[in-house]
Amino acid sequence: MLAGVTATDLDLNLLRVFDALLAESSVTAAAERLHLSIPATSRALGRLRRAMGDPVLVRAGRGMAPTPYALRIAPRVRSLLDEAAALVGAEREVSPADLERTFTVRINDGVAATLASAAVEATAAVAPGVVLRFVAEGNESLEALRDGTVDLDIGAGDDTAPDVRSALLYRERVVGVVAEASPLGRDRPPTLRELCAHPHVSASRRGRARGPLDDVLEAAGLRRRVAVVVPTFAVAALLVASSTYVGLLPARLAQAHARALRLRAFPIPAELPPIDVRQLWHARLDADPAHRWLRETLAAALR
Repeated sequence: MLAGVTATDLDLNLLRVFDALLAESSVTAAAERLHLSIPATSRALGRLRRAMGDPVLVRAGRGMAPTPYALRIAPRVRSLLDEAAALVGAEREVSPADLERTFTVRINDGVAATLASAAVEATAAVAPGVVLRFVAEGNESLEALRDGTVDLDIGAGDDTAPDVRSALLYRERVVGVVAEASPLGRDRPPTLRELCAHPHVSASRRGRARGPLDDVLEAAGLRRRVAVVVPTFAVAALLVASSTYVGLLPARLAQAHARALRLRAFPIPAELPPIDVRQLWHARLDADPAHRWLRETLAAALR
């Protein structure tokens, strides 16, 4: 089960208390989350400490902080709870209105700018007890799906494994953007040569200046000058809005925010590869009715 802990030391209810304590870093808040009394939650914390041979939570200023051991096993506990929920609920239909659950969704900023608002709008009215916790990309390892740190991974690409499920959400294309004051693309879409006459901003979390557009330009005997490389599409959009630079953005992001940022979008005069935006999840959550409801809701919101 868990290192150093036998199956007789813990039950699911105690693991739920552990999960709530780690999420809230407070006995009082955990009690409210679990609909338990504060004394009952304190007694459960005492049982956890004895079973695990670790303080689990310690005083830190006016609050409490988890110990290194508690942080280390928290993803495994979350995973065990998810597996138990999927086992018990596999044959049940879920009622969104009765759901009390936090879903952690890993997502990149280019997708988040449009998906987050659509997801919140689609879930808030029918499932007020659901919390969508969006976390930024950083480590794209599938281990986060396996250990329960992340419930759903949304982004470009198709890297999968036998124990990871994947479904296409939508197919994205890239468009060019410039500030409204720029003469580029004002009356008509610019040519590739005209694109190369202006400095470019590249959005790459890995710091890359080269992309698919450069391959197209090279084949046409052209070359652009990338003057700035920034880590996110959001930063790229803001930089383009206040400069003479050209940027490349996902079409949905440009469509949603170009007017507010005073940007003008235009099609790129080249056949660039489309971007497949997918949602990935671990196989253990495949039959979990709440997780299935979330996947179907997000897919419907983005159609």
